[in-house]
Amino acid sequence: MNVSQALVVITGGGSGIGRATAAAFLKVGARVAILGRDPGKLLEAREQLGAPGRVFVYPCDVSQRSAVEQVFAEILAHVGTPDILVNNAGINVPNRDLKSLRPEDWDEMMAINATGAFYCIWAVLPAMRQRKRGLIVNIVSVSGKRVSRLAGAAYCASKFALAGLGLATALEEKENGIRITNIYPGEVNTPILAQRPTPVPPERLQEMLQPEDVAEMVLAVASLPDRVYVPEIVILPIYQDYP
Repeated sequence: MNVSQALVVITGGGSGIGRATAAAFLKVGARVAILGRDPGKLLEAREQLGAPGRVFVYPCDVSQRSAVEQVFAEILAHVGTPDILVNNAGINVPNRDLKSLRPEDWDEMMAINATGAFYCIWAVLPAMRQRKRGLIVNIVSVSGKRVSRLAGAAYCASKFALAGLGLATALEEKENGIRITNIYPGEVNTPILAQRPTPVPPERLQEMLQPEDVAEMVLAVASLPDRVYVPEIVILPIYQDYP
């Protein structure tokens, strides 16, 4: 894929991995549409990213199907057909053990981390099928590969669901020239860490993966020839064990 001419749609694009991914694609000449729930954060990200005329902002709660449908219709009508979709939007909560997890927190995590990704995939697939090409990258989590007490049951369940969605859809869509890659990062220094039950020490933040590390992996996958299909990638900080 010629990423310099690509239109890249990134959910959760206002901060963290999403914003770093937008920056990585902008650096090579691509256009990016960043989606997120916070309009102010999106506008701030657009200003920080620079690249006037190549960054498009769309406030959108991916857990709302009608909102996703409307945003993708607007992108198709006014910006173009997405070549790449990066499903990056994700949340967690401080109270993660089942003894303190609220049902509404479970619902929200499943709605954003898994169902929201499905809505975006469902919205972008028809145009990709018509063009017989496209790339979808799901930013999952190593917690979608192996369960973690630290991540919590709801987060792990939502990320396992996202992983299964990506792998199963890839099997169906390869015949249409559409490639789907799941990326499973370990600990990453992003704003989601503010939702940890215990604050992360500053020295550990520096040892973690940085958003730019994951963004470069997304760009690397996108830069491969269309004949190359990468189902899964695990990326960890050097201190983190796997599995």
